[in-house]
Amino acid sequence: MNVALNATYRFIETVVDDLISMYAEAGLKLKTVHLGGDEVPNGSWHQSKAVKQLLQLGTIETTDHLWQYYFSKVSKMFMPKGLSLAGWEEIALRKTKLNGKSTHLVNTGFVNENFQVYVWNTAWGKGNEDLAYKLANAGYKTVLASVSNFYLDMAYSRDNDERGLYWGGYVDIDKPFYFVPFDYYKTAKENYLGQMVDQQLLANKERLTDFGKTNILGLQCLLWSEKVTTPQHLEYMLFPKLLGFAERAWAVSPAWAEEKDEKLADEKYRQAWSIFANAIGQKELPKLDYYMGGVAYRVPPVGLKLIDGQLVAKTQFPGLQIRYTTDGKEPTIKSKLYTAPINYTKSLKFKAFSSNGRASKTTQLI
Repeated sequence: MNVALNATYRFIETVVDDLISMYAEAGLKLKTVHLGGDEVPNGSWHQSKAVKQLLQLGTIETTDHLWQYYFSKVSKMFMPKGLSLAGWEEIALRKTKLNGKSTHLVNTGFVNENFQVYVWNTAWGKGNEDLAYKLANAGYKTVLASVSNFYLDMAYSRDNDERGLYWGGYVDIDKPFYFVPFDYYKTAKENYLGQMVDQQLLANKERLTDFGKTNILGLQCLLWSEKVTTPQHLEYMLFPKLLGFAERAWAVSPAWAEEKDEKLADEKYRQAWSIFANAIGQKELPKLDYYMGGVAYRVPPVGLKLIDGQLVAKTQFPGLQIRYTTDGKEPTIKSKLYTAPINYTKSLKFKAFSSNGRASKTTQLI
């Protein structure tokens, strides 16, 4: 939609008024409308006659101000209707030039206009790690939707055979589980390349203030489905990651997150993870095996380690069965059950199995 055309705003208001009416008919009140607001290609509408007219009239100084022009008009439309305007982080930013380069800075002009911003672009190592805290500290109601921890369409691990995208990093169940909303620098472990985060890069990043904490509305996980082709693929990407997100979004702040001593915090985290991993493997995955005919969640592959000539095998979640073959054939649910370390040979192959016989990928140490 060309934001310089009056017809655009008539269209938006018509749609929004219809939504308000639909809610009212259902006995509900519409409170928030999410307008997106991200990923507009550079140059959009710049050759439009309507845009050129805005420039000639002095309504906007440059085409970069179309951004603010649009959200200002929509905000004025929403306020009399009692609506909050929600959108991606860009709705609370302004495009400008810094040292001759295009950049985005916090736009304080909309702080008092009841905006809700969903901040995703905080991937470790890409430079915007503190964006969510900057916006919350400035006064914007903020939802944490970090790609590094909450984008469930990211691949589980750095494996060529693993489904999912990887531009924002790798997301397994532990990433949302160990996220600390009020101090997420504490758990900055992997950057978007799957490498260890250089903690020095975070030293001068903006921290969340006490005022900023009051503006954190909550967490949101996301699964973009353009690469998801079947219901089974959807379930594979969602579970068990979604259980880690639910634990962090709905539970109180854990003891390990509040602990100041790093060593004690690490010990408490390991204890909490052990309890959580056991609950997932022993209780929740068996439920998913039978819920609605069975959910096609990802059965994590077996981890292998060679110690003194013996192969030690482990699963991410206690409760899964490890089965193996010694002749190079693919393990099945009827293959030997792993119970203790075994002498290593190159022909050993391992798989983990769920309670209903679904298998992980094969693991082999060569």
